Amino acid sequence: MAKPTGEDRERNEGKSKKRKTERSPSPPTLTIALPGSIIRNAQSLELATLLAGQIARAAAIFRIDEVVVFDDKETLSKDSGSTLPNGDDEYSSGAPFLVKILQYLETPQYLRRILFPKHGSLKYVGLLPPLDASHHVRKHEWSEFREGITMKAKSSISAGTLVDVGLSKEVMVEQVLEPGLRVTVNMGSDRRLESDCLLKVVSSSKPRELGHYWGYRVRYACNISSAFNECPYEGGYDHRIGTSEHGTIIDSSDLTIPSFRHLLIAFGGLGGLEENVEEDTNCKTLALVHHLKRNGEGKGSTFIAFDSREIDN
Repeated sequence: MAKPTGEDRERNEGKSKKRKTERSPSPPTLTIALPGSIIRNAQSLELATLLAGQIARAAAIFRIDEVVVFDDKETLSKDSGSTLPNGDDEYSSGAPFLVKILQYLETPQYLRRILFPKHGSLKYVGLLPPLDASHHVRKHEWSEFREGITMKAKSSISAGTLVDVGLSKEVMVEQVLEPGLRVTVNMGSDRRLESDCLLKVVSSSKPRELGHYWGYRVRYACNISSAFNECPYEGGYDHRIGTSEHGTIIDSSDLTIPSFRHLLIAFGGLGGLEENVEEDTNCKTLALVHHLKRNGEGKGSTFIAFDSREIDN
């Protein structure tokens, strides 16, 4: 057998380097879209908070990557854009309240006081059970990654940035960042907190690429068409499922979902997805979903409360 020449070795080394630099495909994502109007069915702020907490808990249990809260108020202007409405009436408007509670619960406990100033809509969040997601790392635990917030204080021995990651002392990262940013820090495999140990801020998707569930992102959409069309992922949602009492009756065991990169499951408001579509001047058809699944077959009530039990089924 002929020995490889120098040219052959260089060619093989080049191929090896190319394989190392090529990024492996990111894991598929799962998104759920919810109407803000489901909060209006709650009779009090406390019950609305508990409902939002059930949604957050279910999202963490089922490893949801993105929760889209779309506004389905009839009075909402079609040109308002997908930004949260201003004002203090967050509870009555539904969507902003739900967004705030979902964001609050997804945030690790040691960052909440800094990122969420005291607000009336957070009055009853202390009643909610913790999500216990993998990025909610306790002070005595060590994790390869930790969520943190950049600090104003500067180090006298380095040009990097101090970050509070919920440990006994801040850590130093090599990047120079403005204060008040939530970041994901690669802590490494050993517990080193020396002042000369420079850590690195990585993309929030990095832990997920390594198989960790790293919480969900929350996105506000001004209407249901924005929930579908303003997808943050490249290529958009390649498979979409809607739930409605007028949809096709499909048992969970019979539902076949094709291979996907980004899956979206949309839940309708009190009047179903059909009503949400009718209220949206930019969307007059349910063709935006690939499957319209009927839920609550054989139910004895005209309305099924949206809670964690419905999600479990």
